[in-house]
Amino acid sequence: MALLDKWSNIPLGFGGASISGEGAGYGFGDITESDAIDLLKQAKDLGITIFDTAPIYGFGLSEKRIGMAFKNERENVHIISKSGVTWHPNMRVDMTNDPKVTAKMLEQSLRDLNTEYIDLYMIHWPDKNVDIRRPLEVLAKAKHEGKIKHIGLCNTTKDDLILASEVDKVEAVQSQLNVFERDAVGDLFEYLAEKNIDFMSWGTLDKGIITGRVNEKRKFDRSDCRSWAPWWKAMDKKPRYDKMNRILPLLEEQGHSGLEFALWHNLQFEQVKLLLCGARNKTQLEGLIKAIQNKPNQELLEKCIEIAYEN
Repeated sequence: MALLDKWSNIPLGFGGASISGEGAGYGFGDITESDAIDLLKQAKDLGITIFDTAPIYGFGLSEKRIGMAFKNERENVHIISKSGVTWHPNMRVDMTNDPKVTAKMLEQSLRDLNTEYIDLYMIHWPDKNVDIRRPLEVLAKAKHEGKIKHIGLCNTTKDDLILASEVDKVEAVQSQLNVFERDAVGDLFEYLAEKNIDFMSWGTLDKGIITGRVNEKRKFDRSDCRSWAPWWKAMDKKPRYDKMNRILPLLEEQGHSGLEFALWHNLQFEQVKLLLCGARNKTQLEGLIKAIQNKPNQELLEKCIEIAYEN
């Protein structure tokens, strides 16, 4: 049985960026500490046992809140965090896989999460200036010491996976995947299947575009990174909005939603074991659980995919 299958009875993981917006960094709007902790506990009560975070989510706020939420039931959840995206005192973001930074970030995450170990620890992004094997040596040592249980790579390539595997076993990969972002499909998926490495998707809902909650008229609070992030502002979103304006009515006619389409598009790939989705209230959590249980029929799914895949 694959690693992520052992950890959860449902293919959903909680995306921790959603509980850290007011901390700045990469987040999606204000949420109070008490509401965030309640939401995390509600997710667990609904059957979600995998919680994904990273230091850049709220500049440490996401990790701290996850640590507070589960301090008394650490053994009942599985926590994922990452190294590589750090920041300076002036909050300028820096991306590096320097092994000294990797070691420092891991220790800080252990403190912020208030835990003795992290279930899955990942390198967040490739770094063209650092051979992936160098930070992997740090993680291999930490794994031997019991500080992390499993090692993974995010947003990676087949070449880096091959190199990293020279140092220690890579058990999971996390990358963007949705109907509009499919770079992982192909050589990477083939390699993951060959090596029995799990895949989890981020960007599953394409920041809300696929569910229809984000369209041309949507405005964002300052604490939501979609209000200022260069990568969001630079993206030509109109073709995606136009396609969803065609897809959503087809789904609604047959009693389905954009959320169901987003989830089941990804789950059609055998390599995909987990969908990372952020939520900001209990209604959204319950909607995710319901969507997993309401798969569109294959004909409808294929028809919507055909529209989404159009050039």
